[in-house]
Amino acid sequence: MSQNPTKHTKVLIIGSGPAGYTAAVYAARAMLNPILVYGSEPGGQLTTTTDVENYPGFADVIQGPWLMDQMKDQAKAVGTQMIEDHISSVNLKSKPFEAVGDSGQKYTADSIIISTGAQARWLNLKSEQEFRGFGVSACATCDGFFFKEKEVAVVGGGNAAVEEAMFLTKFASKVKLIHRRDSLRAEKMLQKKLMENKKIEIIWDSVVEDVVGDTEPKNVKGIKIKNLKTNKIDEIKVDGLFIAIGHDPATALFKEQLDMDKEGYLITKPDSTETNIPGVYAAGDVKDKTFRQAVTAAGMGCMAALEAEKHLSS
Repeated sequence: MSQNPTKHTKVLIIGSGPAGYTAAVYAARAMLNPILVYGSEPGGQLTTTTDVENYPGFADVIQGPWLMDQMKDQAKAVGTQMIEDHISSVNLKSKPFEAVGDSGQKYTADSIIISTGAQARWLNLKSEQEFRGFGVSACATCDGFFFKEKEVAVVGGGNAAVEEAMFLTKFASKVKLIHRRDSLRAEKMLQKKLMENKKIEIIWDSVVEDVVGDTEPKNVKGIKIKNLKTNKIDEIKVDGLFIAIGHDPATALFKEQLDMDKEGYLITKPDSTETNIPGVYAAGDVKDKTFRQAVTAAGMGCMAALEAEKHLSS
């Protein structure tokens, strides 16, 4: 098989989703002719979200996958070259930067925008995946609103889990926090607030074994939990289950080349998307573990493209 010639671009965008697509729109409109390489699941986490009610500009509820298709089509329409390939290695040590895809295709670029995102960690139960988007969620700020005056459970013991549980008390009548150990990892101030909240009940030393619900129409009715000390299994009634056991940013590709924190999130300069290598930018959930919203990811994609443009013109 003959090897495709190397593709060169001023801006190579790795990863799709709100950050990558927005970066592409801005880079294309700046006449930088970007190439965006997307993997087997274009659109990222939003493609697993059904109803989106918090993206500005839409008075009616929109669908996550539809929003991503629109962004992709917009980026294409203004001149982004879209390539389906999985980038398997990068070399950021010398200029131009180099990336190689699984296809064997080699890309060279004067600047790179990384928007590879993150994945929520799941419990990996068959029933959990079955009810994903129908009562099982990994994002309280996205989906809490749908559980007004209902009972929900949150799984986890870190800051994220405690914050999700507290947030959900705005809507839910009761929140059960399920943790596999007998103490939380969350910071003490948060724990204190949690303990003081009358709507929250903590279920210690326990794991979720199964999600129970109806199939027509699909909705969650309860969960089976197992106490790890006694091995006793109880079924409790809840209308929703939130998984808050962490996210994994897709940054393995950049180990040893880019600065990242202990959880693997890329570190950028304050008020900037620039990484420790000038000309390499990071936008969206690959660098943001605080907000994790479509609109903030899109905002960072815009910043990255503007910073790349400025870098290339200097």
